[in-house]
Amino acid sequence: MSKNIAFLDLSAQQARLGEGLRQRLDAVFHHCRFVMGPEVTELEGALARYSGARHAVAVSSGTDALLAVLMAEGIGPGMAVFLPSFTYTATAEVVLLLGAQPVFVDCDEETFQMSLLSLKERFHDVQRAGQYQPQAIIGVDLFGQPAPWDALNQFAQQHGLTLIADCAQSFGASYHGRKLGREALATTLSFFPSKPLGCYGDGGAILTDDDERAALYRSLRSHGEGVQRYDVQRIGLNARLDTLQAAILLAKMEVFDRELARRADIAHIYDEGLPKGVIAPRRVAESDSAWAIYCVTLPSKKVRDSAQDFLKEHGVPTAVYYPKPLHQQPAYAKHHDGAALPISEKLGEKVLALPIHPDLSDEQLNYVITTLKEWATHTL
Repeated sequence: MSKNIAFLDLSAQQARLGEGLRQRLDAVFHHCRFVMGPEVTELEGALARYSGARHAVAVSSGTDALLAVLMAEGIGPGMAVFLPSFTYTATAEVVLLLGAQPVFVDCDEETFQMSLLSLKERFHDVQRAGQYQPQAIIGVDLFGQPAPWDALNQFAQQHGLTLIADCAQSFGASYHGRKLGREALATTLSFFPSKPLGCYGDGGAILTDDDERAALYRSLRSHGEGVQRYDVQRIGLNARLDTLQAAILLAKMEVFDRELARRADIAHIYDEGLPKGVIAPRRVAESDSAWAIYCVTLPSKKVRDSAQDFLKEHGVPTAVYYPKPLHQQPAYAKHHDGAALPISEKLGEKVLALPIHPDLSDEQLNYVITTLKEWATHTL
């Protein structure tokens, strides 16, 4: 039985979607509008309705979503953009691609989300140095849990900063009883296959309530064109979502809420069943996670590696998100001012992600927990 456990089981999901998925794909092959076909517009409407946002603009990836939003805000040389160091590289690389300066911020040890205390310290660091103009904050909903959006919005407003929500991992999550999508000027989504709502390739979207910015995002995703094709108004991107991916996402949205509920059930069972010494992720107040990743914390790297090795030997796949924070990565170290970010540096040595996906059976889930308890009995 243990050999059948998958960290992410897209094959099982595809089989479960069955005829509905095939009908969606067949429709695209019938009309042959593979770029910006009607399914893209349909998907944008579905995303907007689900999130409550006024506009949804489908793009080719979560990275391109971030890039387009920063371009629309005029982010560039001489500007500082604050973002967490304990996250995926895409959040920072788009800042450097535009010539701006990423300013890495530490995170909360229990929720993994951006630390407001560290944000305040890093903001004052930039002010004192005087080299860059503070311009924007990119908050990240790491692992599917909402960031502290109330506090981030308040800080951004106090200091005249643009707040952008990187919700690549959290589409479907709720904050104060409302689906995420309106917590910032713009919200970016990723539909990478491993995400709670993922396609079978790359995909992304931008959510916003701002009419003018929505029009600008639509232009930027299509080479900066205006209303008419070949009417190039600005320098843009080739960032359109292909129609096949939109069709796949529409099929998946039919079962999305049920899949989210299953993820939440699995997270709760993990919470209740973890052995002592294996720390469950703490919930962010007034929020419901999308549970893209269920990440536990262990006492040290040695203990974490021991748990991972034991689980692997017994047929349980795991992953480490993320082994090293961005400010310590070779590509970013030269752009970091040397400020200590102790929690981000420590977490990379202690975190371990357990399997969580809607097709994980109760039997498989119990096996993961039982195996982890067996390891803990001999180690902790």
